[in-house]
Amino acid sequence: MNTHPLYRFHTITEYHRAAGLPKPAHPLISLVHMEDLKRPLAEGSFSLIYDFYSISMKRVKNTKFKYGQQASDFDEGVLFFMSPGQVFGVEIEKGSVMHAPEGWMILIHPDFLWNTPLAKNIKQYEFFNYSVYEALYLSDKEETMLTSIAQNIEQEYHANIDRFSASVIIAQLELMLTYSERFYQRQFITRKITSHEILSKLEDLLTHYFNSGQLVEKGLPSVTYIAENLNISPGYLSGLLKSLTGQNTQQHLHNKLIELAKEKLSTTNLTVSEIAYELGFEHLQSFSKLFKTKTSLSPMEFRHSFN
Repeated sequence: MNTHPLYRFHTITEYHRAAGLPKPAHPLISLVHMEDLKRPLAEGSFSLIYDFYSISMKRVKNTKFKYGQQASDFDEGVLFFMSPGQVFGVEIEKGSVMHAPEGWMILIHPDFLWNTPLAKNIKQYEFFNYSVYEALYLSDKEETMLTSIAQNIEQEYHANIDRFSASVIIAQLELMLTYSERFYQRQFITRKITSHEILSKLEDLLTHYFNSGQLVEKGLPSVTYIAENLNISPGYLSGLLKSLTGQNTQQHLHNKLIELAKEKLSTTNLTVSEIAYELGFEHLQSFSKLFKTKTSLSPMEFRHSFN
């Protein structure tokens, strides 16, 4: 049972007060410099929930940050994205104390985005769902670039507020999110060991599912089912597959299914209807249509090609 304290902050002002920071210059957006934190939330490990968005670039020695199912080492520059209501855990290494953090954190209340395109578009940035897998590991150059944008945001809301202020800050936030999306695509490629471990687990999961008779009972596994069993988000899984294979999760599933269908058509005497049933299709027409879309041949034409 997890006995670590859980802290929930409804407003940015509430967080500032708990961390020993001055009242925020703007109630709906704030850039926090980690070295300015005056008051630790707890002596040991703890968890946080914000009712607002946060984008954090932090370094802390002897500390791991639990981001959903994944614990991330914070000795290098790491960027975390949290949506309202997500859980973020801080795990202090046994026998050590939490060192003073470095970096920055942007806190954005959803009301700040109200009546702007970003209010809707922010949900399309899939890394805000990555709390169940991993954060964004930055190169020095990438870290410098994003820190510069964060400083622009801070400078703008500390200046005299006018009718352009919100638009300028929103534009800077969108620029930061666009760069982050680019850097995540780079990470899919450069962090190959992690990526290929996931692919290996995916193949094992699908092999077990296909061989256990679950296709007949439940049909093709959903993307959500697969992601949950791999402890990653559906968006991260599809993004990873797209980067490494050029296919999203649904396309990958269909291709695996067609490979299994080809095997049965070429090595068994099962009828096409029986094969369709074993592969979880309720209707023969649906199976035949998918097979022809993928191979340009009907199932019978494919079978006859071996005779």
